[in-house]
Amino acid sequence: MRAIFRAGLTGAAVASMSLATGTAYATPPGPGVTGRVISQTTVGNTDYILREITIPPGQSTGWHYHDGTLYGFVKQGTLSHFDATCKQDGYYKPGSALTEPAGSHHVHVGRNLGTQPVTLEVLYVLPHGAPLSEDAPNPGCSFQ
Repeated sequence: MRAIFRAGLTGAAVASMSLATGTAYATPPGPGVTGRVISQTTVGNTDYILREITIPPGQSTGWHYHDGTLYGFVKQGTLSHFDATCKQDGYYKPGSALTEPAGSHHVHVGRNLGTQPVTLEVLYVLPHGAPLSEDAPNPGCSFQ
């Protein structure tokens, strides 16, 4: 996946899995969840942002969605991914790639149910000026 990022985006830098910032009914990311921009560029009306995201054991990204497509690569740990029906729709080990489609009808949360930090490289492909993610309330799941 790293090679695809670099080869497929020569001259166009990329970015990361967004962390929700929390509104009255949103579910913010858990304590210690961090994101660092590695590279960012705009081509035409599209922003490409590459971030490294770290999710400590027992924490989550908070419920959110994206205005553009997100492509991720798991560097370390195991990411459990859940959709708005509260069902696990992905289990990603080191070396795995994942895609999160755009739109408010794709609300999801990433959780670290393991004992070591999850480290992701995430490429956001967003409409120019769009936030990395949009907050969403918990859709009724018994977990955050």
